[in-house]
Amino acid sequence: MQTLQNKERVISLKKLETNNLFRKSIPYLGVVPFALLALFFLIWPTLVVVYGSFQNLDGGYGFGSLIEVATNEKYLNGFKVSIQLAAYSAFAGAVLGGLFSWAIANGNREGYFRRLVLAASGVFAQFGGVMLTFAFLATFGFNGMLTILANSYFGENILTDASWLYSLLGLVVVYTFFQIPLMLIVFLPAIENLKPEWKEASESLGGSTANYWLKIGAPILAPSFLGALLLLFANAFSAYATAAALISQGAPIVPLQISFAISGEVSRTNPGISKALAVGMILIVVVVMFGYFKLQNKVSKWVKS
Repeated sequence: MQTLQNKERVISLKKLETNNLFRKSIPYLGVVPFALLALFFLIWPTLVVVYGSFQNLDGGYGFGSLIEVATNEKYLNGFKVSIQLAAYSAFAGAVLGGLFSWAIANGNREGYFRRLVLAASGVFAQFGGVMLTFAFLATFGFNGMLTILANSYFGENILTDASWLYSLLGLVVVYTFFQIPLMLIVFLPAIENLKPEWKEASESLGGSTANYWLKIGAPILAPSFLGALLLLFANAFSAYATAAALISQGAPIVPLQISFAISGEVSRTNPGISKALAVGMILIVVVVMFGYFKLQNKVSKWVKS
């Protein structure tokens, strides 16, 4: 009899543990769709790219493609230009977007202008590729509206020379167009979390506006600004469609080199090289995003306080 009671008690305890385990796992069920999405559209493609980077041109496997990318001057220059393009456009977008964020944060938070700017920023941050390239070509190209007007009324000047649009400077200007609204979206919450009491306390202690920004505002906003700068860098570094639509010949940046290696019309396609280039891009983006997340963790401490 005692043995039967002990067995029933053990069974009831196991059922209770099972129910508790099920209840504790319920909150995590919402993560399952995201985990599946990350598995099939992020982790699995990354593993395929890394595995394919060991494929040589003859169909065998080895380190030939990775060594070629790491030693060939053409590919190294592609990474150099890509990093320059991402850095220049990220810096320009961060500075201009930061100023716009400060102006919006100091305006009426319930006004229609703020809503209009935020709505437009959400649209323009995704405005790229063929549409953005066409807009710049129609404005600043050799037969662009502004180029023709400048040539008609002012003669030969800097506006009539449209060759800059197809150079690194042109790519930086075009990329900055979608970097500015992205910076505004990312950086605006950090500025709005600056508590007015901090400025009032600084003024009550005799501090000027310059002292407040140098000793309080800037140090607090620095991690947010640097994190947004890294995010803009990663955004520009991985962009492809805009550069592909603007530059029809040559491959000055890595995304275009990957495209040419996959579907080259002149030379033989080399999937191993394209995947090795992609691995290089993945490593750079991983390092940049790791820095971004570290900065965001630092920012979250004072945002929640």
